[in-house]
Amino acid sequence: MNWPVVAVAAVAGLVLGFAVPWVLLRFRRRSMAEERARTLADARAEADRVRKDADIKAKAEALKIREAAEHEAEEGRRKIANLERRVVKQEEAVEKRADAVARKEKFLENTQKRIEFRLEKVSQKTEQLRALIEQEKETLQSVSGLTKEDAEKMLLARLEKELERESADLISKSQEKSREMADEKARDILAQAIQRIAAEHTAEQVVSAVDIPNDDMKGRIIGREGRNIRAFEKATGTDVIVDDTPGVVVVSAFDSVRRDVGRRSLERLIADGRIHPARIEEVVAQTKKEVEEQIRETGKKACYDLDLHGLHPRLVQMLGRLHYRSAAGQNVLLHSTEVAMLAGLVAAELKVDVALARRSGLLHDIGRALDHDVEGSHAIAGADFARRCEEKKEVVNAIAAHHDEVKPDNVYAVLTQVANRIANSRPGTKREQLEKFIKRMERLEEVANSFLGVERAFAIQAGREVRVIANAQRVDDRLAIKVCRDIARQIETELSYPGEVRVTLIRETRVIEYAM
Repeated sequence: MNWPVVAVAAVAGLVLGFAVPWVLLRFRRRSMAEERARTLADARAEADRVRKDADIKAKAEALKIREAAEHEAEEGRRKIANLERRVVKQEEAVEKRADAVARKEKFLENTQKRIEFRLEKVSQKTEQLRALIEQEKETLQSVSGLTKEDAEKMLLARLEKELERESADLISKSQEKSREMADEKARDILAQAIQRIAAEHTAEQVVSAVDIPNDDMKGRIIGREGRNIRAFEKATGTDVIVDDTPGVVVVSAFDSVRRDVGRRSLERLIADGRIHPARIEEVVAQTKKEVEEQIRETGKKACYDLDLHGLHPRLVQMLGRLHYRSAAGQNVLLHSTEVAMLAGLVAAELKVDVALARRSGLLHDIGRALDHDVEGSHAIAGADFARRCEEKKEVVNAIAAHHDEVKPDNVYAVLTQVANRIANSRPGTKREQLEKFIKRMERLEEVANSFLGVERAFAIQAGREVRVIANAQRVDDRLAIKVCRDIARQIETELSYPGEVRVTLIRETRVIEYAM
């Protein structure tokens, strides 16, 4: 055995036995360090990813919460705005009512003061009158030695003379009225024409009310964010007013044709139930065609009723549009028909062309169907339109001259002027302002009530008569004549009125007993 070699191998084995584990240990430590570093890096990356996801989710949640909060805030602001508008309307209504109440209170206060002042004056005048009567009686008795009965007879004689003078005035008025009637009979042709005409006149309005089945329909008419009502107003050219009034929607427009189209279209949409922009445009287009066809038929019917033929189609169309126009409280088509009939009746009496006279009367106001679209007066505009439609020159001149803007150059223009004035001056043609009428009636009753012994007074017959109820104990038969006459004289002095006012004074004694 070679011991040296064994020794070297043993030493080498010992060295390798110690070196290999040390090397493995170092390698394991390095691997563990690298593994720890990788694990730490992965953990940090995972933490960053989790943090980013958390940030994104938090931002999304915050955005949702903010949007919800903004939506709720917007709803709150909208509700607050609606409440503010309602409050403002209610405040305005309350202010108006308060103003009306204040005006009424002031009026009542002034009226009470006037009544107290007049009562005081009446009392003073009554005392003065009694004093004068007593003084006159005493004077008459002392001077002439007349008795009380003789003095009363003398006073009655004086009253009779005054009544005789008033009778003379009445006779004079009657004679004057008779002369006026004679002048009217001299115009017998015109009087007969007026008596043979009876036409209806209605005043046009600028709004039309449409009934709805329930208030939920208002929301459907308005539509989402107001798209339905905007589409309807754009298609019809009208304004739709949807307010708090239950069961009613208002269609407003100054053009009566557009207003009628809007009213009919809205009624159809409500009955159909399908309300959306496309359906609105379809219904409005269909309604416009029907209204235009009705306008043509109305114009044709007017021509047929007057036995007129050969009118230009555009003139017939404009005649139909006159049905939707009004002037001075009259429907223009009915007014034109009345003028045509009057002109024809007068023309028949004068032995001239009746058809041409009717044609001139029917077309004299044709410009009123155009005056929204052209400048100038309706007479000149209507004459130009008739000229473009190749109407006869006599008719063109009658249209232009019916308000004296152009000199009439033919008999039919003069007949049209006369018929137009007759139609306009006929009683009941033009409406009197209601407020002025009421004030005149109140003033008549106020004048009558201001006299001593009058209990009540009533203005009747549209202000043409005042019915006075007198106190039978304070006013006897003889004094009633004087009070009635004084009321009539004061009405003549203080009031302005057409014609005459009849004053009727009534006094009566009522005795009431009960059978038990």
